[in-house]
Amino acid sequence: MLEQNPLSLTTASPTVSPLTEHRGRVAHSLITPSRALSLLLNIGHAIDHMLLLIFATAVGAIAVDFGFAHWEDLMPYSAGAFFMFGLGSIASGRLGDLWSRRGMMIIFFIGIGASALLVALMQTPWQLAVALTILGAFSSIYHPVGVPLLVQGAKNPGLTIGINGLAGNMGIAVAAITTGFLVKAIGWRAAFIVPGLVSIACGFVFALVAPKETAPPSKRAPTQAVPTRGTVARLLAVMTLAAISASFVFNFTTNGNAQLLQERFRGIVEDPATLGALLAVVYAIAAFAQVIVGKLIDHFPIKRIYLCVVFAQIPLFALAAHAQGWTLWVLQLAFMAFTFGAIPFTDAMVVRYIDDRMRSRVSGMRFAIAFGISSIAVYLLGPVVKAAGFSVLLIALAAIAACSLLFVALLPPEERVKQR
Repeated sequence: MLEQNPLSLTTASPTVSPLTEHRGRVAHSLITPSRALSLLLNIGHAIDHMLLLIFATAVGAIAVDFGFAHWEDLMPYSAGAFFMFGLGSIASGRLGDLWSRRGMMIIFFIGIGASALLVALMQTPWQLAVALTILGAFSSIYHPVGVPLLVQGAKNPGLTIGINGLAGNMGIAVAAITTGFLVKAIGWRAAFIVPGLVSIACGFVFALVAPKETAPPSKRAPTQAVPTRGTVARLLAVMTLAAISASFVFNFTTNGNAQLLQERFRGIVEDPATLGALLAVVYAIAAFAQVIVGKLIDHFPIKRIYLCVVFAQIPLFALAAHAQGWTLWVLQLAFMAFTFGAIPFTDAMVVRYIDDRMRSRVSGMRFAIAFGISSIAVYLLGPVVKAAGFSVLLIALAAIAACSLLFVALLPPEERVKQR
């Protein structure tokens, strides 16, 4: 156990030199994002998740277009996108810290938009797989670069992360509703073209709004105490294990929810646009859990809140395993609220324990491991559902949530972050 936390943002220091205080103020003034920049960064999070989830929402229509009898057989072709979403984070994080977070975000907006247009042009399953993998590589930029850029100098980092998480999940909701309508009205290719063009436009606006950096983050003055290697290793181990299990839950649910809803609403609601709207409502309401959790993180110890959120997932997944119709929809809303509610914790821990100079690299390594491994979930989703059904998958998610609970329990205790 840690008797004294040397990494807290509120570590007591009886004497602070005027020079150190001045350097901290200067660093803060140089990197605090403006409102316009913060808005664009939140929009970027929405675009990131939206473009990653369009395929999962439209997979039924794409499977028919490509001559597949079952959507489950096409699902593994998207695994490369999620693998690169994780693996690419290592390079993205390093370039963000050592080169430029601003430059990397411009590449993100334009690159992910262009790759979405590329996906829309593909004519065979393997061409589609390659294009989705390229899209995943560009999508890997956002989390290790965009989130550290957003929280630079933030007074309430937990709430900032929570609002950013809300924006990301709204992207998932938009993917559900717009994809359903575009597939019905025009076709699945339009579902990639429209947001792709929006992303490219945002890239040009970002280039105009974002101020140029005077130095890469790694060259700036420290903003908090430098952690010991042993403490960082322990925290990173726990964070990574918890992130892996949480990423499995996230990937299985967000990629499988559309087909789960379609199966369990058969004979009740079958119109794809209506089902997309129902799923969008689930994501939109559940997304607000991140704002609530973010606010709590700023005021209470992370471990206590994290344990409660993860624990609630277990019975909800178990109850959903055999639920049908509107009962399933209500349970889906509940388990997605707690799935989304678990997202801010690892980012908040990075902000609390890691100095800004190396946050992109640490986030990149964590994402690479967590999402690189959990990309297996996307590959296995179709075959598992085809062989055993959604009931078995939901029971497996309850077991994975139980593993997350054990990992979170290994976090060291901490003092209250703020007193009000």
